[in-house]
Amino acid sequence: MVASFPRFTVCLAVLATVFGAATGASAQIPTGSSARSIPTEVEKSNAQVSQLIARAEDHFRKGKLNLDDSKRDAARDEFDKAVDTLLESGLDVRANQRLQTFYLELVERIYREEVPIGHGLPQATATALVAQNGQSPIASPDQTQTPKRQPAPVQVGFREQKFDPSPLDELSKLVLTAEEQNVSESDVQSLEQAKSKVDFAFKVNPEIQRFINYYQGRGRSTMEAGLRKSGRYMTLARKIFREEGVPVDIAWLGQVESAWKPGALSHAAASGLWQFVPGTGRQYGLRQTAWIDERNSFEQATRASARYLKDLAKRYNGNWELAMAGYNTGAGNIDRGIARAGTADFWSIYQYLYQETRVYVPNILATILIAKNPEKYGFAGIRPEAPMQYDIVQLPTTTSLQLIADATDSSVDFLRSINPELRRDVTPREGSYNVRVPAGRSKQLVALLKRIPADRRDTARVISIVPGEDLQAVANRTGVSVAQLQAVNTGVDLKSTTKLVVPKGGIQLASWRRAKPASEETASASLTKIRARRGDTIAKIAAAHHVDAGELARLNNVTLNGELQTGQEIRLLASPTVAPAPRYRRRR
Repeated sequence: MVASFPRFTVCLAVLATVFGAATGASAQIPTGSSARSIPTEVEKSNAQVSQLIARAEDHFRKGKLNLDDSKRDAARDEFDKAVDTLLESGLDVRANQRLQTFYLELVERIYREEVPIGHGLPQATATALVAQNGQSPIASPDQTQTPKRQPAPVQVGFREQKFDPSPLDELSKLVLTAEEQNVSESDVQSLEQAKSKVDFAFKVNPEIQRFINYYQGRGRSTMEAGLRKSGRYMTLARKIFREEGVPVDIAWLGQVESAWKPGALSHAAASGLWQFVPGTGRQYGLRQTAWIDERNSFEQATRASARYLKDLAKRYNGNWELAMAGYNTGAGNIDRGIARAGTADFWSIYQYLYQETRVYVPNILATILIAKNPEKYGFAGIRPEAPMQYDIVQLPTTTSLQLIADATDSSVDFLRSINPELRRDVTPREGSYNVRVPAGRSKQLVALLKRIPADRRDTARVISIVPGEDLQAVANRTGVSVAQLQAVNTGVDLKSTTKLVVPKGGIQLASWRRAKPASEETASASLTKIRARRGDTIAKIAAAHHVDAGELARLNNVTLNGELQTGQEIRLLASPTVAPAPRYRRRR
């Protein structure tokens, strides 16, 4: 969808030709005509666009210079200014073809500075279809080793690259021990029986049992962690896979791809739970802009993954083994393997694939079999984490995450964790956006947003107040006049409300707490730890210990009503019990 910079240059050249033709037409106006000195609306617009592009290019150039000088924070600021120059210009970027083309190119160029292509993994050639993990074309029959990988640089791009690499990176280098490779005839027969519980057809092969052996031994901790973490995402994944007509058991592919880490980013720029590279992500409708990268989303990326798998299965007449292999290495490599083997069967083309793809499919099949019957394979008693719980609120314009956090009694970090596709601490300016908020807080957010003008939602804040606190006191601690507070809080009963809208972000004191008697002032709060019991939630623990549930959820970075693991350690901030004081003092 987004062209390369050379292509953008060509587009500018074409536009220059078009505008040149228009200029030639205007040259037919007689020399003495006063009309020659009056710029047309098109000329005015074109001049304004040129000025915007020049300013944006200047910021981009400064960003590059800072990046070359290893000043990454300064580089990021300049890149952000380059985009903001266009978006804050007052012009409709989408209505002007030249401006839209430049904008899309600018976003792509900035993204390539953040996650440069070519670091760590070889890229597919132009003849191969885009692969999920940046695989090179198919190996020859005698190529059994993994393609050579360059060592990853310590730092790449203008952001701190905390790569959480796909498990496939290590898996492709895995050498099974002699004990792990030992598979008996009875093991194979057992696999034949076990596959009847799987909701798609596949051929049994000793290689599957070898990975089961690995997970029962050296890889046990990896499998246990995956079985636990899968609980957060599998309910959603199964629902979407079912809706798209993909066998729900194939959703376990997510465990092999990302170990259920939505922020996973490979050195081939594959990102998210389902490890989409940029090109394949765009092909399946995942937006990637300066504001959002839907490859890291939950719903959108999961649906894109299901559709991609479904398309691959259709290509191979319903063969899901080949579909999974194509998901890893690209359909082009699978097609060439089929051509060389003379049959569309994974185990027949096995010898023509790279090592990573050879182990990829049996690894997924082994994971599925263990997940379908954990007791059989020695993984009894592992309790999956509770499914994610959140509300979705559609926001029509740019809204800061700090405002949403204030309004929902949560934190920016928590909102980022349930909206991992956001690349900034603000929702996108490109149309409406469905933001996820803590479960049960959507009505609270909507009610507060109604009091805030749409063009103020990127700077306004919501603060906590004491019921009955007067506006002058609020004005004193926020630096906002009483008149401004009255304007955005019309009709609010100060005797009963606990939240007020403040129309700008320069807040000094956003919350309050009751003062302690002088004898207690030095008694600091202590951090204790407790163990969750069966059926416990943060809300239940908060009620039992008489603490604020929202504060406790933020402290432990978990949802309010999600069921906790039995024995899970919960941090509890406990303060000495004191009698209520007649006065209060505020805190930051």
